[in-house]
Amino acid sequence: MNKKNIMAIATLATVVGAGVSLFASPKKNVVDEVAWIVGDEAIYRSDVEEHYSQMRSEGAQIPGDPYCTIPEQLAVEKLYLHQAKLDTIEAPESQVQSMVDRRMNFFIANLGSKEKVEQYFRKPYAALREQMVEVTRNNYIVEQVQSSLTKNVKGTPREVRKYFESLPEDSIPYVPLQVEAQIITLNPAIPRQEIEDVKARLRDYADRINRGDAEFSTLAIMYSEDPGSAMQGGELGFHGKADFVPEFSNVAFNLNDPKKVSRIVETEFGYHIIQLIEKRGEQVNLRHILLRPRVSDDDLRDAVVRLDSLSRDIKSDKFKFEEAARIVSQDKDSRNNKGIMMNSKSGSSRFEMQDLPPEVASRIEKMQPGEVSEAFIMKDERKNRDVAAIVKLTARIPGHKASMQEDYNMLKGLYEEHLGNEILKSWVEKKIKETHVRIEDGWLPCEFQYQGWLK
Repeated sequence: MNKKNIMAIATLATVVGAGVSLFASPKKNVVDEVAWIVGDEAIYRSDVEEHYSQMRSEGAQIPGDPYCTIPEQLAVEKLYLHQAKLDTIEAPESQVQSMVDRRMNFFIANLGSKEKVEQYFRKPYAALREQMVEVTRNNYIVEQVQSSLTKNVKGTPREVRKYFESLPEDSIPYVPLQVEAQIITLNPAIPRQEIEDVKARLRDYADRINRGDAEFSTLAIMYSEDPGSAMQGGELGFHGKADFVPEFSNVAFNLNDPKKVSRIVETEFGYHIIQLIEKRGEQVNLRHILLRPRVSDDDLRDAVVRLDSLSRDIKSDKFKFEEAARIVSQDKDSRNNKGIMMNSKSGSSRFEMQDLPPEVASRIEKMQPGEVSEAFIMKDERKNRDVAAIVKLTARIPGHKASMQEDYNMLKGLYEEHLGNEILKSWVEKKIKETHVRIEDGWLPCEFQYQGWLK
């Protein structure tokens, strides 16, 4: 295994454990030493030692004294988790399991086998996975509490400018090369017979479940093409109506009998059958099985040929790219916006190269502003299907120091992040004052990030 893969694994493990311990501590016994008491919960020496050992094995930077920094991190986590209980914030179990599955599969793919994963992390695979579930669940809950505390943070242009002008010259961020692009995509036609075959399979599954010949969860594990829920028996966790596309919600939220299966539902992702698990107020927990009709290679090639012809017409000025996008493109996110690609991370039309779909980035890298590509095949990650596409590079912005004129959206994001961090810091310090905290002898003196631990 190469160094790049080792670093990728270490980085991912660090991200998983950011702000909280990567691994839950083993069951405590009488010889374990209590380091801190936060509310009615203890932080043990073994918690700190295990977290410290993990960080060292990953080469993670530890600011200050680890026997001060790490217990404080664990204490702050407990404050957030306590607030989550008060606010009844829970992590959707299916989402947690799905995230853990992806991480564990990543480890296996890069290390080579489950046995090598065990050797790398020095833990049995089952124990490692169980601990990863706990960490992922806690991370999700902490993030939800933080999000609820900062949801109203919004910077005005005046505030952003004042923040930018207060930055020392050497703290003004450097903006790497960015690009702006337009895109037209074409979804290959799916043969009617393929659609009918998919529906027939779903009808068969529904009949078997309704007769009691099969469990919905078993069929979901075996056949569903939704990677996020299949291994959880199709379970999606509790969600509100707005969390799903309308076609799915309109059927799912009208289900009342957990023993029955819905009619077949068509969405942009494919065809589904749905089963109600439980209703809880305005939220429901559901299972679903998703099947996607297959696109033939011939139909995919036909779509490429059609877009190649359109590309030639645009280059010869028979059509404007914007006009063609509005009429031809099947990318719903850009079709009514002149084909302009929008960066979901920043909310702007600018992309760093690594943020583009890889097939788009490889074309744009060789293009000049104003040029239109030939047609190519790319993966629509949202729908998990291949589509044909052409792109136009509209602008290439060289790397530069940030300015209000060129990079307002980025600076606004930085200001709002700064403001959010201040809100969270104030909340933590207020929570510390309201919580019984005791730091045992031998775990002081320390320079802490937050004020109020020592009362």
